Amino acid sequence: MLMLFATCARGLENVLAEELRSLGALRVRPARAGVSFVGGTTVAYAACLWSRTASRVLMPIGKVPADDAETLYEGVAAIAWEDHLSPDGTLSVDFATDPNPEFRNTMFGALKVKDAIVDRLRDKFGRRPSVDTLTPDLRVNVRVRAKVATVSIDLSGDALHRRGYREPGVQSEAPLKESLAAATLLLGGWRETAVGGGALIDPMCGSGTLLIEGAWIAGDVAPGLLRSHWGFTGWLGHEVNVWDDLLAEADERAEVGLASLPPVLGFDSDPRSITLATANVARAGLRGKVTLEVRAVADLVVPEGATAGLVAVNPPYGERLGDASSALDVYRVLGERLRTGFGGWRYAVLSGDEAHGAALGLIPDKTFSLFNGAIPVRLDTGMTPVAAAPDATGGSTAFANRVRKNLRHLSKWARREGVTCWRVYDADLPDFAVAVDLYDCSDGVRRVVVSEYEAPSEIDPVAASVRLTQAVAIVAEVLETPPAEVRLKVRRRQRGDAQYERLRATGIFHEVAEGGARLLVNLDDYLDTGLFLDHRITRGIVADLCVGGSLLNLFSYTGAVTVRAAVAGARSSVSVDLSNTYLAWARRNLALNGLDEEQHRVVHAEVFSYLERASAEDGPRFDVVFCDPPSFSTSNAMEGTLDVQRDHVRLITASAAVLAPEGTLVFSTNMRRFKMDVEALAQAGLHVGDISEETIPPDFARNPRIHRCFLIRRA
Repeated sequence: MLMLFATCARGLENVLAEELRSLGALRVRPARAGVSFVGGTTVAYAACLWSRTASRVLMPIGKVPADDAETLYEGVAAIAWEDHLSPDGTLSVDFATDPNPEFRNTMFGALKVKDAIVDRLRDKFGRRPSVDTLTPDLRVNVRVRAKVATVSIDLSGDALHRRGYREPGVQSEAPLKESLAAATLLLGGWRETAVGGGALIDPMCGSGTLLIEGAWIAGDVAPGLLRSHWGFTGWLGHEVNVWDDLLAEADERAEVGLASLPPVLGFDSDPRSITLATANVARAGLRGKVTLEVRAVADLVVPEGATAGLVAVNPPYGERLGDASSALDVYRVLGERLRTGFGGWRYAVLSGDEAHGAALGLIPDKTFSLFNGAIPVRLDTGMTPVAAAPDATGGSTAFANRVRKNLRHLSKWARREGVTCWRVYDADLPDFAVAVDLYDCSDGVRRVVVSEYEAPSEIDPVAASVRLTQAVAIVAEVLETPPAEVRLKVRRRQRGDAQYERLRATGIFHEVAEGGARLLVNLDDYLDTGLFLDHRITRGIVADLCVGGSLLNLFSYTGAVTVRAAVAGARSSVSVDLSNTYLAWARRNLALNGLDEEQHRVVHAEVFSYLERASAEDGPRFDVVFCDPPSFSTSNAMEGTLDVQRDHVRLITASAAVLAPEGTLVFSTNMRRFKMDVEALAQAGLHVGDISEETIPPDFARNPRIHRCFLIRRA
C-alpha cells in the first residue's frame, strides 16, 4: 500500500475526497489544499486518470530535516533514489517552502535537492541522470514546512487540469481552469441531472471548458485520456500492466457513455469564442455531441425539447467586459433570464464577489468559496423556483395591481414635489413582504431596489423564493425598468451599525437629485443606499432652519443632511462621524455640489468625545444641531455601547450644550418603541416638541412609525 496525497485548489478538498473514495482510496482525509489517502498502484493510477478536481497526485517517500541547505542535501541524499530513477533517466524538481532565510529562493532549494539525487546515483553507478523540466522520467516534489522537508514523487508529472484539449497558448478572455469547471458541475448537481436526461447549458461558454467537462462527466470519459505523459511511466516502480488495464477500461467506458449523451449546449455573444470552443470540442472527441451557437445572454431561452437541466456559467468578473458596472449588468440580465424562463432548472454560477451573486436575484441553496488559479471566486448553486401561475392564487396579480396603483398615485406627488427617489411599495400585502424603492437617477436611468423582509421561520422557504422571483419580475415590468437595473436585497433584523456594514465592494455610485442638491447613492454595496428616503422631509426642515446659520450634523453618515442645508444657504457646517468610509462619501457629496470643505468641515470623531471638546472650547455655537444616532452601536466613550433609549438624555443634553442661545436641535431615531424622557429634559432646561407625524412622507404613510423626530429648544 502506498501513502499518497492529492493536491487541489482550496475549497475543493471535500469534492476531491469523494472522488478518491469512489476510486477505492482508503483512509481518505481532507487537509488544506489537498487530501491524503492510502491505496495500491491501481488506486494511485486511477486518481491520476480519473480525478476531475485534483491538481497533482504525490507519493511521499520521506521526510528529512531542512534546517539549512546542507541538512536538506544530506537528508535527500540518504533516500534510496536508485529504487525510483535510473542513472540514465531524467528528472525535474519542484520546490516550495514557507518563508525561510536558509533558502534564498525556490530555485536554490530545487538545486540542492537535484544535486543530492544526482550525486547519490553517480556515486553508485558512475553515471548521473540529467535534468528535463518538460517531460522528465521522474518529477520530484519537495515542500518545506517548519524546517522539515516532505519529499514526494509526482505521479501525475504535470498539472492534472491540463487535459489536452486546449491548444497551447490559445484561450478565451476569461479562462476557467478545467478542474474548477469540473468542480462547478459536480457541486451544481450535474452528474445527477445528466443521469435523469437533463440538459447542460452554458450561456457564456467562452472556449467551451464547462461544456467539455460536462460532456465528459455525463459520458463517463476519464479526464486524463488525452494526456500523453505521466509522472509514473519513468518511475522504476511503474506497473505497466496495471496502467494498461486502467486505460483499456477507460476507453470502453467512454465508448459506451458517449453513445447516449444528454443535450449539451453552449452560447456566446462573441463569434471568436464559438470558433475557439468548436476547436476544443473537436479535440476533446466531442464533435457533433455539443451544440454551439452565437447568441447573447439576453436571448437565452430553454432549448426546444428540453424540460429540465443545469445552467452552468462563468460570467466575466469585470475584466472581460472592462469594468465592474458592465459585469454587474451581465449578472442581472442572466438572473432575469433564469428567473423568468428556467423555472425548475438547476443553476451553478461562478462570480467574482457577493455583488455579482446578489445581482442574479436568486437565493442559492449553497454558496462555495473557491479559487480559479489565484483568483478567489464564489459559486452559487440552487434551483430556480417554479413560479406559481398568477391566476391560480391571485397573489401575484394582486401584487402587480398594488404596485401599479401606488405608482399611479405617488407619481403625481413625486412630479409635483420634484422627488426623484421614493418608496413605491412597502409590504402592503402579507404574501409579498418586500419594500420597493425607485431611484430616477440623473443619467436618465430608472433603478430599483427590491428589499425582501426576512420571512419568519415558519414560512416555507420555497414558497418565499417563488414570491420573491415573482416580485422582482413584476416590479421590472410595472416600473418599466430594465431587469438589469433591479437590485435585490434581504433585510434581516439589524442591531446597531449592521445596516451600515458593507455587503460587497462594487464602488459604483449613481447621482440623484433632492431639494436642489446633487447626491450620490450606492445601490449595490450596502443594505442602505446612502440616502434615507423616509428622512426626506426631515432633511428639508433642517435645511430651512439653517438658512444663513450654522449646522452641526452628528452621526452624519453620507452627509446628505449637510449638503441639503448647505445648498439651501447654510453659512457653515461641521459633519461628525466615526466611519472613514462614510466621511469620504460625504466629502464626495460636498464636492459634487461645489461646496468648500473649509466652510463645510468633515470631522472624524466619536460623537460624545467631539461634543465634550466642543462644549469645553470658547468657540462659536451652532444654530442647528441635527442628531440621528443608530438605535444601538459600539462606542469607546460609552463603555463599549450606545443605546439610544438608555442614553438619549445624555446625548441630547450634550448636543444642546453646543447650541447657540436661540438654536434648535433636531433629534431623530428609527427605534420603533422609542420613548422620549421629556421630564428629564425639562429638568435640564429643554423643551421637546414631537414633529414625527409631519415628517412622514406620503410614500411612507402606511408605516407612520418608520421614525420619530423631535424639535428641541431651550425652555
